[in-house]
Amino acid sequence: MEVTNSQVLERQFTIKGRVQFVLYRDFAQRSALKLGIVGSVRNEKEGSVFVIAQGTLEKLTAFEVELRKGSFFSKVKTVEMKDVPAATVYKTFVIRYE
Repeated sequence: MEVTNSQVLERQFTIKGRVQFVLYRDFAQRSALKLGIVGSVRNEKEGSVFVIAQGTLEKLTAFEVELRKGSFFSKVKTVEMKDVPAATVYKTFVIRYE
């Protein structure tokens, strides 16, 4: 059965705190792949990290817990989350360098 956009749950996260130059994107990617989450992660110019995550509600909830913990060197202050319709269905979880 082919997956359509209407069947994919997508959450977007903005993570603020000390989350750049502390391997946070790598941590997010490893956590996502371990949980079976697809999507992407990128640094934002103002210092936050932006994550697009797609998966089941259970997996997305577990992923949010991991994002709040952060990498060993990070210090997460806030995680903003919103559910959005999936515009693109991802095949894996990638780090974007933009």
